[in-house]
Amino acid sequence: MAEDNSYESMLCVKPEVHVYRIPPRASNRGYRAADWKLDEPAWSGRLKITAKGKMAFIKLEDKNTGELFAQAPVDQYPGSAVEAVTDSSRYFVIRIEDGNGRHAFIGLGFADRGDSFDFNVALQDHFKWVKQEGELAKMEASQSTEPKLDLSFKEGQTIKISIGNIKKKDASSAKPRQAAGGLLPPPPAVKAGGVIPPPGSQQHTATPAQTNTAPLLDFGSPSSETPPNSDLWGDFTSAGSSSSTDAVKSGWVQFS
Repeated sequence: MAEDNSYESMLCVKPEVHVYRIPPRASNRGYRAADWKLDEPAWSGRLKITAKGKMAFIKLEDKNTGELFAQAPVDQYPGSAVEAVTDSSRYFVIRIEDGNGRHAFIGLGFADRGDSFDFNVALQDHFKWVKQEGELAKMEASQSTEPKLDLSFKEGQTIKISIGNIKKKDASSAKPRQAAGGLLPPPPAVKAGGVIPPPGSQQHTATPAQTNTAPLLDFGSPSSETPPNSDLWGDFTSAGSSSSTDAVKSGWVQFS
């Protein structure tokens, strides 16, 4: 990922901080704010923390004019550019630079503990982001060097797909088909000696006594109004059944 080194962002602003002259470090145990003249700060003004790329900058400015008093570039935190004292959470030792390769150590103090907390968190958050960006860049670089998996088919390559066995339907469950031409099968045969009565006529059950003496049907005597060759059963026609098919519909510091 390309870095935009021309853009400078603001991380933290504190309206009042104090700067102290500090004695040389007495031992490797760290700096102590109690060794400073805390009631006589050498300078007081405003603090800003800015970021440009991976670098952070602690800037000490005049409250009224905004003139730069000193600046401390920070390339990592915690580190040698910013160091907390051993006896207080409101004081730090920072390394300032004059831009010509010379540097000096000064004491920095906040009147309010909340301001010192914000100062600490602003630096921590910035370098946490720098670390995450570095890890992401390494991951992207490693992925770009790995060979890509080619899943395309080569010339002449084939693939087989197994669908499984499809069971045939039981022949016994098949429905009977209609007769050819869509006609219904003929009705069952009538028993010998029986006669199908015409529609609408009442069916009489003959008693045993009447079986031998009366005829099966009494048509009566022909009437004069009935033509000689007329059919007493009337005209009956049978309609053929037709099958139909239903339709289907993601200056002051001594620099060294």
